[in-house]
Amino acid sequence: MTPRTEQPMIEATELRKRFGRRTAVDGISFAVGRGESFGFLGPNGAGKTTTMRMISCVSPRTGGTLRLLGMDPDADGAAIRARLGIVPQQDALDRELTVLENLVIYGRYFDIPWRVARSKAMELLEFVDLADRTGEAVDGLSGGMKRRLVIARALINDPDVIILDEPTTGLDPYARHVIWDRLYELKQRGVTLVLTTHAMDEAEQLCDRLVIMDSAHIIADGSPTELIREHVSAEVVELRFPLGRRPDLDGQLKGVGERVEQLLDHVLVYTDDGEAACADVEKRGLRPESTVVRRGNLEDVFLRLTGHGLVR
Repeated sequence: MTPRTEQPMIEATELRKRFGRRTAVDGISFAVGRGESFGFLGPNGAGKTTTMRMISCVSPRTGGTLRLLGMDPDADGAAIRARLGIVPQQDALDRELTVLENLVIYGRYFDIPWRVARSKAMELLEFVDLADRTGEAVDGLSGGMKRRLVIARALINDPDVIILDEPTTGLDPYARHVIWDRLYELKQRGVTLVLTTHAMDEAEQLCDRLVIMDSAHIIADGSPTELIREHVSAEVVELRFPLGRRPDLDGQLKGVGERVEQLLDHVLVYTDDGEAACADVEKRGLRPESTVVRRGNLEDVFLRLTGHGLVR
């Protein structure tokens, strides 16, 4: 993949990670440019988190080359970690400390003076809309507030790269959008973001470029728009039929749209004209319980390339 700058913030070539006989990451290559929002999309077990652990300098690679901020993580791990902001999948906040103390104490790990750390923490709590919660215990925060606090904590050392592992997993839609807004603002400020997700809508919202991973490999790369345009039709018709009465794909739905995919609970018709496809279905005497016309998305891309959905 061609990075947007001549000196990538992160560059991997034939990167591998094995655990005994199991290969978790199998020869992947990618580069992340300065100020870019770069994503790893794929189902659980695809190798996303393992890749993130390698670029976070907490898990050594088994093979291939990896350069972070122009340095080798094997030789310069400590120097690299000092310039990274980490948002792990699990929040790992200190429940015995207040909201403000969680940031100030974390800042001390980077040798930031107490007064400076406190001032920086207050600025960050304002940024994530938690300035009115400074003295509260962490346990009193909602899930979305805790994730925002973890993002603030990751910014305490003014990192060059922020690494986010499933940043909004388990959150309600409102909390997800609040976090997306904060991450988008960071991107607008020129901060480099690297994130993993199995949520295609999150990847479309946040990523300038992404790679799709499956079974330890990269199977596609590009911007969300490029991937959708290359691999799926403009529109998708979702048809749901009563259980036990779905039409035979080789019979009644043959020729409807460009391609038809039958999943466990519904049928997808890929077409450039959703209304025409719906009319064709009706002409054939088919009566689905529900019909939805939507645009093609990254989950359709993944289904096309792998034969299964993003969440398994």
